[in-house]
Amino acid sequence: MTDLFGDSASPALALARKWRPREFADLKGQEHVVRALSNALTQGRLHHAYLLTGTRGVGKTTLARILAKCLNCETGVTATPCGTCSACTQIDAGRFVDLLELDAASNTGVDNMREVLDNAQYAPTLGRYKVYIIDEVHMLSKPAFNSMLKTLEEPPAHVKFILATTDPQKIPVTVLSRCLQFNLKPMPPALVAQHLGEVLEQENVAAEPAALNLLARAAAGSMRDALSLTDQAIAYGGGKVEAAAVEAMLGTVRRDYLFDLLDALAAHDGDALMAQAHGLAERGLAFDAALQDLGSLLAQLALALHAPAAIEAGMETERVQAAAARLDAETVQLYYQIALNGRRDLAFAPDELSGFCMTLLRMLAFAPGAAGGAPRPGPASRTETAMRPAAPASTSAAEAVSAPPAPVVARPAAAMAPAEPVACAPVMTAREPAPVEAWDWPQVVAQLRLGGMAKMLADHCELAAQDGASVTLRVGAAQRHLLDRAYQDKLVAALRDRFGAALAVSFEVGEAAEQTPQQVRTRAREARQSEAVAAIEADPFVRELVERFDGRIDPNTIQPLGEHS
Repeated sequence: MTDLFGDSASPALALARKWRPREFADLKGQEHVVRALSNALTQGRLHHAYLLTGTRGVGKTTLARILAKCLNCETGVTATPCGTCSACTQIDAGRFVDLLELDAASNTGVDNMREVLDNAQYAPTLGRYKVYIIDEVHMLSKPAFNSMLKTLEEPPAHVKFILATTDPQKIPVTVLSRCLQFNLKPMPPALVAQHLGEVLEQENVAAEPAALNLLARAAAGSMRDALSLTDQAIAYGGGKVEAAAVEAMLGTVRRDYLFDLLDALAAHDGDALMAQAHGLAERGLAFDAALQDLGSLLAQLALALHAPAAIEAGMETERVQAAAARLDAETVQLYYQIALNGRRDLAFAPDELSGFCMTLLRMLAFAPGAAGGAPRPGPASRTETAMRPAAPASTSAAEAVSAPPAPVVARPAAAMAPAEPVACAPVMTAREPAPVEAWDWPQVVAQLRLGGMAKMLADHCELAAQDGASVTLRVGAAQRHLLDRAYQDKLVAALRDRFGAALAVSFEVGEAAEQTPQQVRTRAREARQSEAVAAIEADPFVRELVERFDGRIDPNTIQPLGEHS
């Protein structure tokens, strides 16, 4: 790596200026642009106007200056300027008379542009080409753009225009059509961290890899921002770049804490989850940034599950893959959405810690399978479990599972099932398949740790037949789209996990199923609704109101106790 401004130990210049590239080989992350320009310079296929686009700090102005050196180097037009001739050194120092840099944000008017264009007709004083670099060109006014169109299309042979902008959408298409456009990409975090490590090694500054990763992520693709943050980190850490100091300076979260959060979520450990949240609060970290980083990590987990080749190498790839192995794709997508919504709602929370904790608890509560096998039932669940009649000592575990809950309304026992089971029946410990006739299929489904489409498949199946250790589940023709192989495998795995590996499960498509858990719940809900409507209609006070005011009862406004619309 070359140093533009002399001794690398000199503290006179900021790192972003001190280590600004001065040749194409030093430019990081823009190989597609460097290759095109290098070939054009080597083959002599030069254009009169170039447009460089990209976010801040990715090298637009630096690339323009390097291109100016390539055009004016005394050794000739080349992709590798010597860097020692008068033209190269003066361009590096910003004193080359034939290189004019114009800030369009400060010179937006048509008069400024006319002055520049009037001088373009004169031959260069020292160099081969007169190069105009117009930065933030999208800030020019419409009359200024119109005034430069003719010159931009057919400039004198000795003039080259290099335009740079962060917002190409604001440039008129008449200008875009007259330029060769190159889009500079944001820097990937791994490349930024690697470059920072090389710079600090040259500066003799000790740096921890975790700290460099934090700075690289905070830079959001801008190498200049990364170097500026590194300057700040060196000052904050007293000459060292340590992860703890950078974390405190940025108010961000190291990925170690994020992986600990995911471990607690995967283990359904609410106490560990809250301990992590309070640990972040004690360190004074910003919860908005924590949720942002958690969302970024979950996005990488989704890539690890669906497109492993797309994961960036070198950014804790092994830890990401290990975390992805503990969570399924549906859970990752759910956590990601909750993290986004939690970050959006953080401003409305009583305080940031409460909002952050509620976001984590929401992930814990809505995780697939959490309702069917919650590790810590709440007070209501314990009360309902205690109110159920205990099975006799001689009753097998399978019979305990099949014990129906207390009826809510007077309906035949075959149609009975709780609308939304709160507590599980006693957990089965038998590993041999239980007799199918002992199963209450809706009750069995309520106890399975399923989520997403696999849960939906189970809800729309009914127990069709059994033969020893074989079970046949029927799906109505209207729901046959649920018989995806992946959903079947998840349902079969959940059944075998509860009733034994020898259980054989098959599926069939038949007439409309009538005893599915979904339909049983619907009938129970309708029964409760009918009972509530009947109770309201029979109430003497309500009847008196109806008769006195010639009113009517709207059944749609009646809701059974304990239910929410």
